[in-house]
Amino acid sequence: MAAKDRFGKASEAARAAQENRYIQRLIEDEDLRSNLLAAYASAKSAYGRMSNGKPPAQALFGDRKLQRELSEAASALREASSSLRDAPKSTRARGGRRRGGLGRSLLLIAVGSLLAIALSEGLRSKILDLLFGAEEEFDYSSTTTPETPAPVGVAGG
Repeated sequence: MAAKDRFGKASEAARAAQENRYIQRLIEDEDLRSNLLAAYASAKSAYGRMSNGKPPAQALFGDRKLQRELSEAASALREASSSLRDAPKSTRARGGRRRGGLGRSLLLIAVGSLLAIALSEGLRSKILDLLFGAEEEFDYSSTTTPETPAPVGVAGG
C-alpha cells in the first residue's frame, strides 16, 4: 500500500512538472539551459577565487578575474531571466549586449559578494576576523585562592 502512495505522489509531481511553464521552458529552450549553466559555472569559479585565502575585500576589489566571473554570472542570469519572461524564440541574436556603467558593475560585485558571504561560513569568519580581529583563546585562571574550610572540631569536654 505504501508503494501505491509513493507512485501516486510521483505521478502528481510529474503532472505538476508538465503543467509548469517554467519547467517546460527549461526543457525546450536550449539558450535558457546554456545561460543557467554558464551562470552556475561562473558563480562556482568566482566562489573558488573568493575562498583562496585572500581577505575578501582584497579579492573583490583587486582580483579582475573574480570581478569578470561575477559579471559573467550576473549577465547569464539576466539573460536567462529575460528569456523566461519573453516568448520562446528559435533564433536569438547574441551580438546586441548593452554595456553597463560603473554603478551596475558595483551593484553586481556587491550582490555577488553578499551571496558568497551568506553561503560560506569560512568566508564569514574571515570577514569577521578582519573587521573585529581574530578570536583569541581564553583560559580562565583564578587569581584568588579558595577559602580553607574551618577544621572540624572535636566535641568534647
